Amino acid sequence: MPFVRTQAEHFSQSMVHCRRDFHQHPEMGWTEFRTASLVAERLDSLGWQVHIGSEVVDSASRMGLPDEDVLETCWQRAKQEGAPEFWLDRVRGGFTGVVGILDCGPGPTLAMRFDMDALGVQESLDDAHRPTREGFASQHDGVMHACGHDAHTSVGLAVAEALYALKDDLHGQIRLVFQPAEEGVRGALSMVKAGVLDGVDYFVGHHVTTSRACKEMIAGMGGWTATQKFDVFFRGEPAHAGGNPQGGHNALLAAAAAVTGLYAIPRHSDGPTRVNVGQLFAGTGRNVIPDRAQMLCEVRGVDTELCAYMYEKALCVVAAAADMYGCSAEVKEMGSAPSASSSPELAERVVSLAAQAMPYIAFFPAVASGGSEDATYMMRAVQESKGQAVMIGIGADYAIADYPGAAEKPPLAAHTSTFDINEGAMVEALDLLCNLALDLLA
Repeated sequence: MPFVRTQAEHFSQSMVHCRRDFHQHPEMGWTEFRTASLVAERLDSLGWQVHIGSEVVDSASRMGLPDEDVLETCWQRAKQEGAPEFWLDRVRGGFTGVVGILDCGPGPTLAMRFDMDALGVQESLDDAHRPTREGFASQHDGVMHACGHDAHTSVGLAVAEALYALKDDLHGQIRLVFQPAEEGVRGALSMVKAGVLDGVDYFVGHHVTTSRACKEMIAGMGGWTATQKFDVFFRGEPAHAGGNPQGGHNALLAAAAAVTGLYAIPRHSDGPTRVNVGQLFAGTGRNVIPDRAQMLCEVRGVDTELCAYMYEKALCVVAAAADMYGCSAEVKEMGSAPSASSSPELAERVVSLAAQAMPYIAFFPAVASGGSEDATYMMRAVQESKGQAVMIGIGADYAIADYPGAAEKPPLAAHTSTFDINEGAMVEALDLLCNLALDLLA
């Protein structure tokens, strides 16, 4: 265990360099072409078996896939930004998953998941924002790593190098799962359907969080709401708004009726539910009966069953609203995630191990955030096959770091233009994950 700590500290600067490179070149879900190619190249150079692209991503199960022209534009950008072409060719078209496998003889199988995608957020150009001040802010307009996935990927590559050095002390198989499209909960299901989690005995995921300080952790994260993301496309008939209004079928009115109907879905006595229409686009001109409309929607439930209840009701509302105005409605699923909880035995094992190997770490109980996380697909796949799964929160706020006035500042909230992390958290994540691998595969 002291060797692991030494290794983790040894990787500190390389993880920072790696994280800042990914931060400068953020890529949205299913367009992580540069990131995935660099990950594959690094795993291959370390001696891991590399599986990539359609080997680990089920095409039919991808949700919220961008248009082909967007995919190709982002692929060309990755090529220009130095993505290794051998691997880049294998992820073309939005197959941006990577799995590294290390076989260490007979024993259990451990999977660790690291998400790679960024968000559609414009990074702050204020000099008070450290990435801007220190020159590693996003170089892609309207896209940034505002949730810490750049750090997750960097930790995953350091884990690969550290565990390869420790392979003689391991017994079993390790799978490092680099997942695309976590944002919008679009990517994990496709990797589950591709069989990436088949035969896994232990699943471990982690996520940096600025709700806790560096050297603070949360074991046994859970309480995520199940969610279904969907887009609705209404189609009607155009007509002259003054001269022939009766000749049209108003898609905008159908969408408006659907909005009010969705918010009127009866809530359920078994637990909390949510619905939201985030965007509505409609029409072509001031004097034209709108013949098209699009809504971006989501429903959530405290568990998978309540989410399914909300989605079923939502589909009824959409169909009825379209019929009311003589329109058609097409519903396209854009993302989903079930509810899940960490396995208590594995969560307790994490805390017990850390008490021995990292006694300076403080653990806190998990608190339900109301958000969603598609690692739940992976957790449930393992648990339903009699395995165990855990998600660990890694504190990454500056509150106890050596920054003037840091303790008085509020945490830097995720999914905002000023999000940043205490990069020392990556050392703690690496230390814990390597010790956990040694413990589970002893």
